[in-house]
Amino acid sequence: MFQQVPLVEIDGMKLIQTKAILNYIAAKYNLYGKDLKERVMIDMYVEGIRDLMDLIAKHPFLPPGEKDSNTNLIQTKAVDRYFPVYEKALDQSGGGYLVGSQLSKADVQVFEVVLMVEEKFPSILSNFPQLQAFQTRMRSVPAIQKFLQPGSQRKPQPDDNYVKTVREVLRF
Repeated sequence: MFQQVPLVEIDGMKLIQTKAILNYIAAKYNLYGKDLKERVMIDMYVEGIRDLMDLIAKHPFLPPGEKDSNTNLIQTKAVDRYFPVYEKALDQSGGGYLVGSQLSKADVQVFEVVLMVEEKFPSILSNFPQLQAFQTRMRSVPAIQKFLQPGSQRKPQPDDNYVKTVREVLRF
């Protein structure tokens, strides 16, 4: 539609725009709350975590002089801004999920970012017991467990070759 990626072909449609794709998949697989109130909470949690995810995603492409400050920013924002919000939400939910009584796309995306941050800072969850328990529960979800196995489709952190290729393809 806009000559861009990502593009996902599903149910006879070609979907673009990350949020639209994720919303469609979440709604299709009952990962988008039971009502409008749950849906807006899911959206708020997802949009919040996207801010942190964007810092992580751009990190490998930063000039060397900016990487240290970005690393510090990732850690600070995770510990001071984002993780406390998710810690509190999990504590208040009582059901082990961020919103409602079942798995949502917010749970999946928060879990993904927690993994990404933990790869950079292995002990970052030490002061977040709810997130630690959440991570353990999420790892036991069969589809996630399979996805985390060696040889799965999970992509590793970008290496120098990947960064070089992206810079060439996107001309930056």
